[in-house]
Order: sequence, then C-alpha cells, then structure tokens
Amino acid sequence: MYTFAKIFFLFLIFAYVLPVTVDDTDAANLLNSQTVIDARQEAQLWTTYTLNPYLRGNNINVLVDDGKVTLTGTVNEAMSKELASQIARHVQGIKVIDNQLVIDAGYIPLSASHGYAEEIDDVTITATIKSKLIWSKYRDSESTYIETTGRDVTLRGTTEDSESRTLAGSLALSTRGVESVKNLLLINYANTSSGKNTNNYWNATPPVVVDSWITSKVRSTFRYSNSITDSVIDVSTAQGIVILKGTLKNSAEHALAVELARNIRGVKDVKSDELGF
Repeated sequence: MYTFAKIFFLFLIFAYVLPVTVDDTDAANLLNSQTVIDARQEAQLWTTYTLNPYLRGNNINVLVDDGKVTLTGTVNEAMSKELASQIARHVQGIKVIDNQLVIDAGYIPLSASHGYAEEIDDVTITATIKSKLIWSKYRDSESTYIETTGRDVTLRGTTEDSESRTLAGSLALSTRGVESVKNLLLINYANTSSGKNTNNYWNATPPVVVDSWITSKVRSTFRYSNSITDSVIDVSTAQGIVILKGTLKNSAEHALAVELARNIRGVKDVKSDELGF
C-alpha cells in the first residue's frame, strides 16, 4: 500500500517547503531526492494497479526503496501476480522487483461494487464513442446521447435513417472495452426529405478534410477499437484515399479495419491490398 508517511511527506514538500524555498537549485534537489522518487514510483504503481481491470480490487501493497519495489498481499491467480511484476518492470527507475504476492484461489477481489475505477472506464468509453461518431461519416452526433454503465452502452436520441442508426451501433460495439450496446436511436423522419438530411450543416458545402486529418483519425479509431492493433497497421492518405499496410491476425480483423477506415469523414476509398493476415 502507498504508505501514509510518504503521502504526508509529499504534502509537506508541496504545501509548505517549496513555497518558502528561495534557492531554485535546492528546490530541484529536493524534488529529485530518492525519497520523493520512491514516493512517486509507489504512487504510479498503486494508481496503475487500482485502474487495471485485471488487478483492481486485489489486495496489493506497494513499497519502493531506492529502486527496489516489494509487492505484498493476496491475488486470486498466478496471472495476476505475473501481471503485477510486468507492470512494475515498465516503471522508470525500478531496478529490482521482489514479488511476494500470495496466490489464493479462494480470494475474492473487492470488485463487486461499481467503484471509481469502473466509473473511469465508463467515462472513457463514452468519450471514445462520442469521438468516433464525430470523426465518422455519421451525421447526427449532436443529437445522439451515450450512456455507459458497467461497460454496457446505451444509445439514445435521433438519427436521419436506418443506415446511420446501424453505423452508430457498429462504431459503439467495436469500441475497446464495450461489452454490449443497446441501440435505442430513433429515426427522425421529420428531418428527412427525399432521403436527404435537412440539417443545414450537412446540406451546405462539406467542410474540406485534409489527408493528414484523415490519417490521424483512422489511426485513433483503430487504437480505440476492439481486435485492431494500430501499431501493426501503417496508415497513409492521398487525396482522400486511405492506404492500409501491415499484417493482421485474420480476415475478420482485416474486414473491420477496412470498414472503420471507410467510415471516417472525408474518406473516398480504402486500399488494403498490402494489408495481409
């Protein structure tokens, strides 16, 4: 556990010591002292364990001393113990890991309640879906309301037609972390005339979308989507045509990548000849 003594020590530094320090060099030395570094690393590990969906609720105590991290407590499976070590290895400055976590198959993590970490997940999912809708060819993001509870998403509001309704549901369901989507979007026939949206923004001349913007949003959409690893896909855009290169796991991932790219606003076509599986 992140020790109370170190929390109190950091509080003293930032609340009392630094404001009255006249020598900037002394202040910098204080902030870079080993005690502060240890406390910072403990805080980083504790926060990561708390927010990690596989470790949250487990009884993991963290102690850092001069680059050595000691983990104590109880987890319910070997994977959780190994994951805790892997995370610690990626913290800058950690040199030695002493993983004393006890594996108890009967231990039940305290994750039954919808706590802070789960709320962070839900807020993140909602914001991600909203962004994906705005980036896409979906035209009704302003009239679409997204609610996420326990990774279950509900879409409410109105949309222009059944195709848009399906697209919104598809973008939501493909978002990383989403477990289910309830699509309650209603088609607003009053705003539809001869199959065309009467919204002034979309009836006006479409905004110019530059290639660099398209490339950025395709990459971001991949990053926030299930089953797609954006790091293995090279994305480029030329005059609205998206070119995908790389290697995916299977044809399903290939089809999803092409569909997600094609749905980004401003995309005229997607070339995936060099995107294998």
